[in-house]
Amino acid sequence: MGIPNATHNTASNAIAALGNWISLHTAAAGTTGASEATGGTYARKQTTWTSTGAGANNGSVTNIPAPAGTYVEAGIFSATTAGTFVGSAAFSGGNVIISGSGGSIDVTPSITA
Repeated sequence: MGIPNATHNTASNAIAALGNWISLHTAAAGTTGASEATGGTYARKQTTWTSTGAGANNGSVTNIPAPAGTYVEAGIFSATTAGTFVGSAAFSGGNVIISGSGGSIDVTPSITA
């Protein structure tokens, strides 16, 4: 069954509307947003979604401060703290390791439906 681009666009836009706060996770976030980073100056950062018109939304780059550790996924939440977990994905280049203090990770989120 074929799905028209308009349907993909509608789905991608609907997912993007659910949240724009980007999180970091030290293990798979699962369906609840588990294993979110903590400590240091870590805080979720807001992205701005732009629809590509081809069933995808690309977010603006977010620079997220994080304490030393290994990070395996970025996630999307509806709020800066607590909120509703929307989903997550592994980093395309593999795990990100931060050594020492004062580190951060640039995340460019995307949604494809």
